Amino acid sequence: MQPTADDRCALRPVRTSDAPAVLAAFRSAADMARQGGVQTLEQAQEQVAWLRAPQRRAVAIVDQDDLLVGLVAISVDEDNRSGWFFYWLHAGHRGRGLAARAAATVAEHALTPSDEGGWGLERLELGHRVENAGSGAVARAAGFVHEGTERGKFLVDGLRRDVHVMGRLRSDPAPPTAGLPWR
Repeated sequence: MQPTADDRCALRPVRTSDAPAVLAAFRSAADMARQGGVQTLEQAQEQVAWLRAPQRRAVAIVDQDDLLVGLVAISVDEDNRSGWFFYWLHAGHRGRGLAARAAATVAEHALTPSDEGGWGLERLELGHRVENAGSGAVARAAGFVHEGTERGKFLVDGLRRDVHVMGRLRSDPAPPTAGLPWR
């Protein structure tokens, strides 16, 4: 069987040279505005610098040509050994399970003890709009468990939106989702 483009995707740390690809991803769909206000190359460079800050672990999802097509990242709270987990994908690469595979891989690595080569976190958490079924599917595929709903949490287009809060503990079982390789 011939591998698909998604089968040749991999993970690597975000690089400063990824800024043009970050800009392309933000321009790929209107819903990317929820991830931040990236509309220019300079703003994309600022976003990459923010992602590369010491308190974050930012992982690029890259295609076979090493071009960033998505992101999985964690804002780390070292004191509590926990992190806020987030992800996005260029619109042209959605709907094929790529974000789920990347999220599962990064979550597993983040929750692996540091003496075993992981990032040593013990808890990950995220939130997604109730009506964003795709984001919920990614979270579940990465082993996150629904912990509750925050009513009216986000203001989107002038409307209050409920948010599902999800978490994953180191002690939770790893999901069966196939991962992506690291480069």
